[in-house]
Amino acid sequence: MSRRRAREAAMQALFQLDMNPPPEGAREDWKKALDAAWQDGATERQDERNQEADYAYAWALLVGTYESLASIDETLSRLSKEWKVPRMAGIDRSILRLAVHELQNEPDVTPGIVINEAVELAKKFGTDDSGRFVNGVLGTMMREE
Repeated sequence: MSRRRAREAAMQALFQLDMNPPPEGAREDWKKALDAAWQDGATERQDERNQEADYAYAWALLVGTYESLASIDETLSRLSKEWKVPRMAGIDRSILRLAVHELQNEPDVTPGIVINEAVELAKKFGTDDSGRFVNGVLGTMMREE
C-alpha cells in the first residue's frame, strides 16, 4: 500500500472542498473531489488490490478530516499562534488539517513519517516557505504531546 499516494489524493480533495465548500453533508461531493484527485495521480500503476487499499485509506483520511474540521482547526489555531487558520495559504491549511487528523486518529502511523509526508506535500504543492511552516506547526504539536 502506498500511503503517500493516499495522502496526496486526500489532501487535494480537501483543498478542492476548502475552496468550493459543498452543501452540508454532501458526501457525494466529497467522493467526486477524491475521485478527481485520484485520477490526477493515476500515473503510478499498482495491482488492483493495492489501489483499492490506497483509495480506501484516502477516503478514510478525507472523511475523518472533513468531519473533524472544527476540532482540527481549534488545534491548528492553538499551534500556530501567529497565523489564524483562515489566513493560512489554502494548500498549507489542507496539508496541516490532514496531518493533524492522521496524527490524532491513526494509531498505527509513525508520527515522523506523517510529518515528513506533510512536509513533502508542502514542498511539492505549496510555496517556498510551506515546508518550513508545516514542519514548524507539526513539530510544535509533537513537542506539546
